[in-house]
Amino acid sequence: MALPGVYLFSVIAAFLISVILTAVVKKIAVKLDFVARPRDDRFHKSIIPLGGGIAIFATIAIFCIAAAIAIITNNVNISQTTRTPKLCQLLIILACSTVLFTLGLWDDLKNLSPKTKLIVQFAAAFAAAYFADVRVELFIQSKIITSIISSVWIVLLINVFNFLDNMDGASAGIAMLVSAILFFAAAAASQTIVAGFALVFSGTLAGFLVFNFFPASIFMGDAGSLVIGFFIAMLTLRVDYYQSGSTGGHWYAVFMPLIIVALPLYDFITVSFLRLKQGKSPFIGDTQHFSHRLKKRGLSETQTVLTLYLATLATGLGAIILKFAKPALAPLVFVQTVLVLAIIAILESTDKNDSTKQQ
Repeated sequence: MALPGVYLFSVIAAFLISVILTAVVKKIAVKLDFVARPRDDRFHKSIIPLGGGIAIFATIAIFCIAAAIAIITNNVNISQTTRTPKLCQLLIILACSTVLFTLGLWDDLKNLSPKTKLIVQFAAAFAAAYFADVRVELFIQSKIITSIISSVWIVLLINVFNFLDNMDGASAGIAMLVSAILFFAAAAASQTIVAGFALVFSGTLAGFLVFNFFPASIFMGDAGSLVIGFFIAMLTLRVDYYQSGSTGGHWYAVFMPLIIVALPLYDFITVSFLRLKQGKSPFIGDTQHFSHRLKKRGLSETQTVLTLYLATLATGLGAIILKFAKPALAPLVFVQTVLVLAIIAILESTDKNDSTKQQ
């Protein structure tokens, strides 16, 4: 089967498996009373089944196991010298994601302390960075230092997408778009395996969104958001944005991940700042996320989420252009990203009654 056919088959299979597993988990969650109830620090006003993260993780695990079997049976185009290292890296990443999934599921059930969650997150992140070599080099020779730096990035994105899971379809939808953008970046760098996984991840999230887009009939919980953030981090660290001596790109392409996830980072930074300013812990949930602030300015929930999707696409497409932009044009991509975030900031800070007051 030609490569485009493999990509198409993979994304459709991931979508269908995710849809089926989410539907099954939803029914089981209702029977087991595994649900999210309305609270002062939550946005939803009705009882919603939890467990969507189980379907997301299970779908990804199925494909990871299938890939491991393909490597073992020599049914994948990988050289003999890299076959064993690739298999070990895949299994380590799967093991680390399993740890985070278990942590998130336990938190959904028992409400763990932020300190406990951060310790486990850093342990899983460091294991992936050091033992699976999923890390940024940054022209630094020390494996320990680059692993620590990469661990900070991984934990950051884990919590960024955990924070983003505050409105129907927000975290899963934005992660789906980010993953799709990373697919194009990986494909442009001829990284077929990384590109394939990014596409599978997008298909998985699209399947979950069938049930999670407004009005959501199931939530992913921390079991889903921690896994989503982890795999997005893995993809951002795995994609080759720039290679020294290569004619296909410039050094500033290494900033692509920051631009791709600019919108989620904006939410994380602003809501953390607001909580700290109010003397609260950044990790204690509330309804001050930028999605909530947009909705309070008069947008419907669907309009709010679609606005975030469009903003993510705007910054993401700019990130792809950055890889091929000439030095004189590259700054425009950064300026565009700042302007997109500025538009969001203006929208969320505008009182919906301003026009009435002026009249």
